[in-house]
Amino acid sequence: MLPESVLVQAQQEMLDWQGSGMSVMEMSHRGKQFMAIAEAMKNDLIELMGIPANYKVLFLQGGASAQFAMIPQNILNGKTKASYVNTGAWSTSAIKEAGKYCEVQLAASSEAEKFTTIPEFDTWNIDKDAAYLHYTSNETIHGVEFSEVPEAGDLPLVCDMSSNILSRPVDVSRYGLIYAGTQKNMGPAGVTVVIVREDLVGLAPKSVPAVFDYQQQAKADSMLNTPATYNWYLLGLVLQWLKQQGGISAIEQTNQRKAAKLYQAIDQSSLYSNPVVKVHRSKMNVPFVLADAALDKEFLSLAEKSGLGSLPGHRSVGGMRASIYNAMPEAGVDALIDFMAEFERSH
Repeated sequence: MLPESVLVQAQQEMLDWQGSGMSVMEMSHRGKQFMAIAEAMKNDLIELMGIPANYKVLFLQGGASAQFAMIPQNILNGKTKASYVNTGAWSTSAIKEAGKYCEVQLAASSEAEKFTTIPEFDTWNIDKDAAYLHYTSNETIHGVEFSEVPEAGDLPLVCDMSSNILSRPVDVSRYGLIYAGTQKNMGPAGVTVVIVREDLVGLAPKSVPAVFDYQQQAKADSMLNTPATYNWYLLGLVLQWLKQQGGISAIEQTNQRKAAKLYQAIDQSSLYSNPVVKVHRSKMNVPFVLADAALDKEFLSLAEKSGLGSLPGHRSVGGMRASIYNAMPEAGVDALIDFMAEFERSH
């Protein structure tokens, strides 16, 4: 979901961006108009997240899935092992892809618990000879989220923040690399943000193609190839909207309220339940199941007729899933809760 005000502004500027006579999607990425859009967008992200000066901020393509491969290609730095934590479907995908480039050492996994929890930090076994430690801060499919930043020791900490970036404050300085697809909290699909510490840039072997090399992309201001210009523009509008809401700390408070009231409705129900250990429940993705799975199709059908869409759970886990990212207004969560209560009364 995108903020309605962002969509309205994009609509108003569709044919003519600020008197230029062009739509943003028609602009040259090297033209002065688009360069101004790109610079403002980057500066707004740096400001909102408090990104230190010794980090490069890249806007790439290929989604987080491309980063699953680009990270080991760029920051192994001659080492043969990388340490990964497996807490769900996206961690699993990252591990599989990294295994093509190095030996993956599993520091911890909650697979035996069906990804309903996060292993206690004191049980992790991190290989000190690994090039980095990787984890996924929020698992969209299983609804599991880290509430604390793991300690990586001397290893660079790498995090896939695709589904909860900008939803709460983050101390960027604790990370070696943060990456995130924009399609959850930052804009439409098509841009991948990579925030990488300078000492991890320039380590890729010569065999890595230039467009996959962080150093080459940093030198070219993420324009080594033609970027997804309109998506950069929409990302910039979302960042401006977030500043208007009071920034990340303000949106975090809203997110906490939205999640708390939805989980409360589930926990107080005799029809709905959430399988995730409470302290690890996601504030972005709330999965729930009905006590009688035979009611699932009717629930989804009636929800759709009530204007509540995109509720089916992932095929691997079933049930329902409410994604309540930054742009989902509190009224949307209230509408879902009201519908769930009425459905339970009538069934």
